Amino acid sequence: MSLSREQRIFTKHISELIEFAYSLDIELTFGDAFRTPEQQKIYYDSGLSKTLNSQHNKRLAVDFNFFINGQLVYEKEKLECLGIFWETLDDKNRWGGHFKNFIDTPHFERKG
Repeated sequence: MSLSREQRIFTKHISELIEFAYSLDIELTFGDAFRTPEQQKIYYDSGLSKTLNSQHNKRLAVDFNFFINGQLVYEKEKLECLGIFWETLDDKNRWGGHFKNFIDTPHFERKG
């Protein structure tokens, strides 16, 4: 499948995730979406990322900020329902809260 097609599927799934979050009274703002290779290297060198080959570079990842009752939250327990929902949309979808070596609850990606 072409990268463009993967990106369109990713975008559709992100819209579904946002709708689902709001149905649970979890509000979102965008964090990182697209990153240049130079930005990714800075994140990698500073330890904020574990890879130079991020899905952000392919426009197949987004990080969110989550608000519950107006309070910013990143706790896995409070966001697990979003991660599960995301991963049930497609086998290619991965949530950073389920990463084995680096818990990254704001991160939602599609393997393309």
